[in-house]
Amino acid sequence: MLQEFPEILIIGYGNTLRSDDGIGQKVAEEVEKWGDPRVRSLYLHQLTPELVLEMATAKMVIFVDAIQMTDQIREIEFKTITVNEDNNNSNHSSNPQYLLNLTQQLYNKKPVVFWLLIPVINFDFGENFSPIALKGLEIALTKIKLLSQINQN
Repeated sequence: MLQEFPEILIIGYGNTLRSDDGIGQKVAEEVEKWGDPRVRSLYLHQLTPELVLEMATAKMVIFVDAIQMTDQIREIEFKTITVNEDNNNSNHSSNPQYLLNLTQQLYNKKPVVFWLLIPVINFDFGENFSPIALKGLEIALTKIKLLSQINQN
């Protein structure tokens, strides 16, 4: 059931039993603790098409997930996701692009969507975060705070 319509929807996802992979959920949990009534946080294991109803009611959506750190990926990636008019959505893999396209098709809504990817190193079984993931958590929270302040003005 939906609570009051948020201006900003944070969707943190990943597997909390695979160490750093759960960092997206941790970000969403921490944002929820701010108690900002304009922000709604969801923390999930995976993205599903049912999220489009939540997305259709928000002005801004920020997806947060872990990404394997590599030589090329060493810093948080902050991507803007836009509707892909050429995408026929015939594949059913749920990712932010697919969900935004579906939101536009079903509800004729196009919230501003960002995808925040936090580089991490440990996907082993466990529930502890590496120091790298914790640093990414701090940076992600700062970026989300700044975005929410900009959106307020």
